[in-house]
Amino acid sequence: MKKILAFALFTILLSCADNSSLELYDKVQRAAQVNIKGYSKPDVIQMRFSGAPISINGNSSYTEKIETQLSFVLDQGEAEELGIYNNQTGAQIAKYNITYDNINDYKNLYFFNLPGIFLQTYAVKPQVNLGRVGFEFIFPNLGEFSGASSENVKGVLKRLNGAVLAEFETIGRKDFTAVKIYTFFSATESVYLELYKPGTTEPYTGTNIIKATLKQDIGANMIVLQEKIENGVLVVKGEIDVADYL
Repeated sequence: MKKILAFALFTILLSCADNSSLELYDKVQRAAQVNIKGYSKPDVIQMRFSGAPISINGNSSYTEKIETQLSFVLDQGEAEELGIYNNQTGAQIAKYNITYDNINDYKNLYFFNLPGIFLQTYAVKPQVNLGRVGFEFIFPNLGEFSGASSENVKGVLKRLNGAVLAEFETIGRKDFTAVKIYTFFSATESVYLELYKPGTTEPYTGTNIIKATLKQDIGANMIVLQEKIENGVLVVKGEIDVADYL
């Protein structure tokens, strides 16, 4: 009788162990899906996953609007590399290491590849009515040279006479601001953007207000702000207009 009870207990323990093993096995793999939306101009690029070119509509290289979806499975402890390359030179533009633990960070992957700059964002040209001017801003290298630790800055767009055209409460590194629109007033007069700490009238860095002078084109303006050092002095430039490429 004792042997029968012992065998029954052993069978129960073994069954529990088998179930635990099955549950553990279920957890060591995860399905991943990456939705990619990008844009590249004028460069032709190639994306590679685990070293193999990604085909989009039968093409292994692409330019302008780029959209595709990757679906795959990762084991626990495993990593896969998604790379973006210049198709002509072979130079790597960006890479992403996708792992079992960070899969959710890459559900949606956006990028914008322009001469001299790579933005990890997706841009859509805003609708601006005839005779009006619209501005959007993004500040991807905020803090690179200034050392500013804030995630965003406040921007006040002004005419050369000091009149305020629009205010942008949060200009950040990752996304374009919402568009602000005003009536076009001059084909030759530039405008400028004053930059402050969020929610204040204090310069976002140093003691003097940083001003970025901007060309205003009638219609949409999607300006990439960039910190630079010129003659040992920090300046902010707004020379790249993403709207010119869309």
